[in-house]
Amino acid sequence: MQKYIVVTGGTKGIGRAIVDRFAAEGFHIITCSRHQQDLNKLKLDIEEKYTFSKVFFLAADVSQPGEVRRFLDYIHSLKVKVDVLVNNAGFFIPGKIHEESETVLREMINTNLYSAYDLTKGLVNDMIRRRDGHIYTICSTASITAYTNGGSYCIAKHALYGMTRVLREELKEYNIRVTAVLPGATYTASWEGVDLPKDRFMTPEDVASAIWNAHCISKQTVIEELLLRPQLGDI
Repeated sequence: MQKYIVVTGGTKGIGRAIVDRFAAEGFHIITCSRHQQDLNKLKLDIEEKYTFSKVFFLAADVSQPGEVRRFLDYIHSLKVKVDVLVNNAGFFIPGKIHEESETVLREMINTNLYSAYDLTKGLVNDMIRRRDGHIYTICSTASITAYTNGGSYCIAKHALYGMTRVLREELKEYNIRVTAVLPGATYTASWEGVDLPKDRFMTPEDVASAIWNAHCISKQTVIEELLLRPQLGDI
């Protein structure tokens, strides 16, 4: 039976690596991004590389509640069973709480927390009905560590981690696995241009492999947290 994975922000970085890994394992992909051109290229690349995997997408900005609703409507219109949900969409603005703009926290919460909250609520009832599914939230080491230049990003990621822990407790009786993924510095577009060697970072592919491996174990077991850091530690 064909399986489907929903990944928000699937065109770049960790999201793209997850799409690649699950497509290689035979999953059909449902994803979104703000940029239509990036989505068109993703579909072309994935379906050419993995001819048995199809990519379904919608251009949407999930920091906006109406856009999350539109993405959910699109998913439901496909009339498929979502096996895996990866709440990956997010972004980072460095800064200190006492110095940053008063709008930054709201932007961080909307993108890094509310998008995951709203999308999960829109898909989880079908998982509950089927008593099956796996939900990942891409948190961060900033979910458990107070970085001095993390500001509102740390606040939002702490909240996302808390949401994931609550979901785990709520959904365990329905056989739905819930996993918090807490990656440290991973070489993505947000780190490009920094004065550090590339091999000082983790790769998105390593994070995706850890997520795939967590999915592959017996359904009798759940990996509640995946904490990953560069070998030399935090940056």
